[in-house]
Amino acid sequence: MRFVLSTVGTSILTNLINRGDPTEGNWWKQLRDSANLKSDDLEKEKDIETIINTLTERALEKLLRNDVETNRRLSAELNGIYGIYKDQLPKKSSDEHYLICTDTAQGQATGELIKDFLVSQGFTVGVVTPSQLSTQDPESFTTGTKELIKWLEDNVPWRRESGYHVTFNLVGGFKSLQGYMNTFGAFYADEVVYIFESPTADLIKIPRLPIQIDTTIIEKYLTEFALMDAGKLSPIEELEGISETLLELVEENGRTYAGLSAWGELLWHRTKSDLLSEEPLPFPWLVYKQSFINDCRNLNNQQWTKLQETLAKIAASLESSGGDISQLNNQVSGLNFEQLTNLDNICTFRITRGVRVSCEIVHGDLTLRHYGNHDDVYDNP
Repeated sequence: MRFVLSTVGTSILTNLINRGDPTEGNWWKQLRDSANLKSDDLEKEKDIETIINTLTERALEKLLRNDVETNRRLSAELNGIYGIYKDQLPKKSSDEHYLICTDTAQGQATGELIKDFLVSQGFTVGVVTPSQLSTQDPESFTTGTKELIKWLEDNVPWRRESGYHVTFNLVGGFKSLQGYMNTFGAFYADEVVYIFESPTADLIKIPRLPIQIDTTIIEKYLTEFALMDAGKLSPIEELEGISETLLELVEENGRTYAGLSAWGELLWHRTKSDLLSEEPLPFPWLVYKQSFINDCRNLNNQQWTKLQETLAKIAASLESSGGDISQLNNQVSGLNFEQLTNLDNICTFRITRGVRVSCEIVHGDLTLRHYGNHDDVYDNP
């Protein structure tokens, strides 16, 4: 089984502009100038919407003729996919395909176009559009790549463990995204593929490299990494020794703060399950009773990771609000922080659907009492 991840550009749209038609003579420039418009923006840009719709309909009509040579020429993304299957797309395949698109009107239109064609060939296909991923500005691009890393971490490792052969198809897409994806592929893919630019259009395969991450600096700043992953910006002077390539610097009120860069996110997500599996981290605003520590002794790596990530989000929320417990549900999605009926000051919050933690507010800190299954914690909070 294959799990194929393809970066998607928009060249298939411009490839189908009829340059000899006077009504389409300016379409290339209009698409170029509107490349970063989002779908909602098209309400005010009806001309652009018409151009996109016309070209996507024209493209799908051509693709569905199933002429391999034409399809490879029209779409860089499909050029790579045809190369993977040696020009013969399998019928009734169990392979999964995901298309990485920019958060733009053109990106979404092209992604849906390629999806519709692949679905017509019998593939299971999904479209991934990381929020703000575009070439509009560095900040948007960075935000999008961070969200993409989280998606990769949630979707790729378990498939590799289940026997999927993971392929990153980087023939299409924007060069800026391809550069990042090539690095991501070294951590997540079994192979990265390109097309050799020659009349033969041979596939170039870059196999998985045996990369080993040096976790020394992450282990030294484990609490800080967990809090930055939860959204906290830490004063740069508290992070001395961490390479600036792992940090994203922000200036506020004359001081320099830092969160995790895309590369910091990547290394953190690739190592956290091994590093968060021994004991609760010393997060600010949190205190651990011995009963809570005892409840956590036999957790597996996955349970430890989910627990520590939730605690980091709570600590980051309390830090930003100055210990205001009432803001927890607003700032931590799915927490379900609530006070227990008839038990003064005893509250619970959710780790997963069936797992809860009981706690109480003591001298401004959140003291954790018990961890366990929903019913066990509610029976003995």
